[in-house]
Amino acid sequence: MSATTSWPVTRTAIIGCGGMARNHIRHILEDPRGTSIDVVCEPMPESYEATVQLFESVGQEAPPNVPDLSMCLDRHRPDLDAVFIVTPHSLHYDHCVMCLDAGLDVLVEKPMVVNQTEARQLMAKQEEAGTLLVVAFQGSLSPQIRWAAERIHDGTFGELRSISGTVWQNWNTLGDGKWRTDPKISGGGFMFDTGAHLMNTIADLAGQEFEEVAAWLNNRGRPIDIMAAVMARLANGAYVTLHGCGASVPSCSSDIRIFTEQATIRTGMYGRWLEVQRVGERDYNPISLPTMKTTWHRFLEVRHGHIDNPSPPAVGLRMLKLWDAIKDSAAKGGQPVPC
Repeated sequence: MSATTSWPVTRTAIIGCGGMARNHIRHILEDPRGTSIDVVCEPMPESYEATVQLFESVGQEAPPNVPDLSMCLDRHRPDLDAVFIVTPHSLHYDHCVMCLDAGLDVLVEKPMVVNQTEARQLMAKQEEAGTLLVVAFQGSLSPQIRWAAERIHDGTFGELRSISGTVWQNWNTLGDGKWRTDPKISGGGFMFDTGAHLMNTIADLAGQEFEEVAAWLNNRGRPIDIMAAVMARLANGAYVTLHGCGASVPSCSSDIRIFTEQATIRTGMYGRWLEVQRVGERDYNPISLPTMKTTWHRFLEVRHGHIDNPSPPAVGLRMLKLWDAIKDSAAKGGQPVPC
């Protein structure tokens, strides 16, 4: 993004340095324009050591680590503009509140928090703080999903009739012995973790409330869900199906298809590509749009006023409302429940 060359540097703290955080850090280091990582907050020595090695691999000195977030903010708040929170799901709420109270702009990994009460309280806290809070949903941040959603919502493609989405990953073998398999820390299993992207992107494309949901979850002997099958009805009567398989062969992918009166749209939950087949066309045609570099660079675009925030806290609440209905129905053996 050449526009970042003229942006002031955003002085940043990375909260959490696990595998996903290091992936984000790696992308920032590949194109650091507009960003300086000045401190990290990571309680696990091995995770910080892996982060040090990541910086050294590109010839940079690693930032200091202050393992306690409260102490980190006390020491470094005057020298920071923003934070990227990449910690276990159940910690997101407390970490977001602390950073918003410190007057910092926040990018937080999905899911934003683990329940609707936390989501509503965080929305109120963000309004009170007056700083920025962006949820790192690639779908909501994707130019491709934004393009499709706008045209679905404004009626360009006619009536929305149905949406079908599937996500698959060998998730059940990746989380062995880690926090993601502990429901007290993770808040849920495959569908709440990787599948959160599917739920969010489909909700974004639908652009309306889910009225009724029927769902089944299969833990496959684990304390968290590994597979999911969901049927739902939107406010306009359109149907939605979601399928999650966290026990696939090694992979991580998705497929979303939107059926409207005048077009069929095809994309994935991350919004990296988009195809449309309109009435009268024999096949899908790709929609050529600039691709999103990373969630962090998209956050910078929002922070510097280049675009409105496409993934505010209300997006986090919207996903949790759907997830709670899925859990409620699954607990009742697939009985339809209001969302």
